[in-house]
Amino acid sequence: GDCHKSRKPPLVDMRSLKLLTPVKLGDLTIKNRVALAPLTRGRSGDSRVPNEWNIEYYKQRANAGLVITEATSISPQGNGWSQSAGIYTEEMSQGWAKVVDAVHKQDSKIFCQLWHLGRASHSSFQINNQQIVGPSAIAIQGEGLYDANGQKRPHEVPRALETSEVPLVVADYRNAARLAKLAGFDGVEIHGANGYLIDQFLQPKSNIRTDIYGGSVANRYRFLGEIVEAIQEVYPAHRIGVRLSPNGAYNDMGSEDNWETFGYAISALNKVGLAYLHMMDGLGFGFHQKCPPMTLADARKLFSGPIIGNVDYTRDTAEAAIQSGNADLIAFGRPYISNPDLVYRFENDLPLAKSNPATWFTHGKEGYIDYPTYQEAQSKI
Repeated sequence: GDCHKSRKPPLVDMRSLKLLTPVKLGDLTIKNRVALAPLTRGRSGDSRVPNEWNIEYYKQRANAGLVITEATSISPQGNGWSQSAGIYTEEMSQGWAKVVDAVHKQDSKIFCQLWHLGRASHSSFQINNQQIVGPSAIAIQGEGLYDANGQKRPHEVPRALETSEVPLVVADYRNAARLAKLAGFDGVEIHGANGYLIDQFLQPKSNIRTDIYGGSVANRYRFLGEIVEAIQEVYPAHRIGVRLSPNGAYNDMGSEDNWETFGYAISALNKVGLAYLHMMDGLGFGFHQKCPPMTLADARKLFSGPIIGNVDYTRDTAEAAIQSGNADLIAFGRPYISNPDLVYRFENDLPLAKSNPATWFTHGKEGYIDYPTYQEAQSKI
């Protein structure tokens, strides 16, 4: 009966992990500081209406205190990825309501990430093959993208949105938020990262406008500012998050003055009383090298509300970021693809399963909802 004495204690005492303690986001209590990062997986079919697979996928991962949905199109114009989900019709809202319900049953909170691809889209995704839109008529320089028929195509030159059209896009964001609220989402995250439409407006690399939405840092921020304001007609500020990627090179982004641009944006957002700022501070998704990277510590100097860090975190680096006070939650993306029970693995100091990148973006069940939990994998051995 003495054999239990010889067991070595784990290096980190799992019970003392701050990562696994509750946290407040505005008026919401989140059960732990692990967030499911938004991951585009393209499993909602051609209708873009969330389905049974999507319900199962989010349900499996609702051990995260905060679930952030995959990027979800706010309008037909905002589409640009095969079989990604939307939130611009009542039917889509009803589909999402079932996902929300499944997540709420596990005592987790869920935010819908609102997305418009802008110049990162392709005419084949647009109604009547219309030209894609952006802040300016500048194409993404890069290896191209997959069109609506799954063919690799070069990036197209977008049409610059007219000054009078920009408020219509802002209204699309507000309408998407209304449908998200109808579905029961606890809040929404505005996707201002990764070279999609909002990021395109923020950075001079893609925005050479001469109207009120271009030129100065304040003008380039205006589009995001108007979206944040419009959504407050639906959700209070403390139920709205914003995601930014000041370091990102994805979709041909990164500008020399990103410190000025994002410093201005974060300071402006700090006055709003948001649920959180979601910073893609890690460099593992591609770093533009046009200026020094912006860290969570840099963001913390400008933003007093909750901050979510993201990209390439491990349990222990996440814990360190939270202990430092620079982050309140950490979002995990790729680890959650193949570890639906990620929190359980963190709690019990268990190894993580590797994922198969070949099925990250396919359209079937395989590589989506068939990754076993640790206990399921053990019982098969």
